[in-house]
Amino acid sequence: MQVCFIGHRTIEKTEELRVRLKESIIHFINKGATSFLFGSKSAFDHLSWQVVTQIKKEYPFIRRIYVRADYPKIDKAYEEYLLGLYEETYYPPRLQNAGKYAYVERNYEMIDNATYCIFYYNENHVSQLQRRSGTKIAYAYAVKKKKEIVNLYL
Repeated sequence: MQVCFIGHRTIEKTEELRVRLKESIIHFINKGATSFLFGSKSAFDHLSWQVVTQIKKEYPFIRRIYVRADYPKIDKAYEEYLLGLYEETYYPPRLQNAGKYAYVERNYEMIDNATYCIFYYNENHVSQLQRRSGTKIAYAYAVKKKKEIVNLYL
């Protein structure tokens, strides 16, 4: 089973958030999760990677997977760099012609492949100028797909 992480680019990193994130990850490991899917570009992705990496010391069988939204093909040096941080990386074929919507499609890919989704989604985060955020779009998609969701913003 897989878990994906999706959240806003900027978040308030608190000790309480870190603890709730860790508890959620361990809860899903106890339910059978073994792989964790990460995107990039957000503070929540980074925090989630840090917490999973810490937990990996206690649960060495878990796998961190980086789902790229950029670079369908990567050179050996970049691949080695990524594999120093993750156990696996891939570029989903469905992103091939996604253009500026690559991040939306990448999030859909992660949600489709996950049993559980951990979000940091604040419905009031979106400004009047920006009617829809990537996190908002992904959250609505996860709800539509009937995924088990933990929203750590709440």
